[in-house]
Amino acid sequence: MQNPPVPGRAKALALHALLALAVVTLPAAGVHAASHSHSHSENAKDVYHGYFEDDQVKARPLSDWQGQWQSVYPYLVDGTLDPVMEHKAEGGEKTAAQYRAYYETGYKTDVDRIEIDGDKMTFTREGKPITGQYASDGQEILTYEKGNRGVRFVFKKTGGDAAAPAFVQFSDHKIAPEKADHYHLYWGDDRAALLKEVTNWPTYYPASLDGKQVVEEMLQH
Repeated sequence: MQNPPVPGRAKALALHALLALAVVTLPAAGVHAASHSHSHSENAKDVYHGYFEDDQVKARPLSDWQGQWQSVYPYLVDGTLDPVMEHKAEGGEKTAAQYRAYYETGYKTDVDRIEIDGDKMTFTREGKPITGQYASDGQEILTYEKGNRGVRFVFKKTGGDAAAPAFVQFSDHKIAPEKADHYHLYWGDDRAALLKEVTNWPTYYPASLDGKQVVEEMLQH
């Protein structure tokens, strides 16, 4: 029969056991955290490229697009965005010139500034502003030819200038409440017709950015 351990030895054994448990459990917590971070990052990347579940889509307020915005079309026309087209060509299926032609159609617009303040949207065309008040009119999930999807967040005019569009639809690669860093905008008086427009998508970045900063932002995506 073994002799019972003396108190000092018992304390040492207990301390040793606790340390062993700590060594085993700490890495497990670290692995879980790293796994969660990786999973969140991958999910955000999937959403950006148009792969998500319907129940991930949530209503968004107009405040997600608050601020002053500039069209990037002038930067395409004057050649500022050439480095972006060249970058796309390096890993894409088109030449830089072909990408430029594609974005010429996509970015083209004569509304060079948009300001969103509260429920008001001001569209500036050739220095002349028109303003409308808008309220949420829901969101629509669209499926594209490639199989990926996008969400249009729709707002309906409730007041303001007669010349302001009856509907605006935002698309910014986000599907739930989150502040936009840029967006594609569709506007007009026919809600259903706008949903079918997939070739012209005027694109807006913060008005505070200069051309070089817009290029840097685009190269990050």
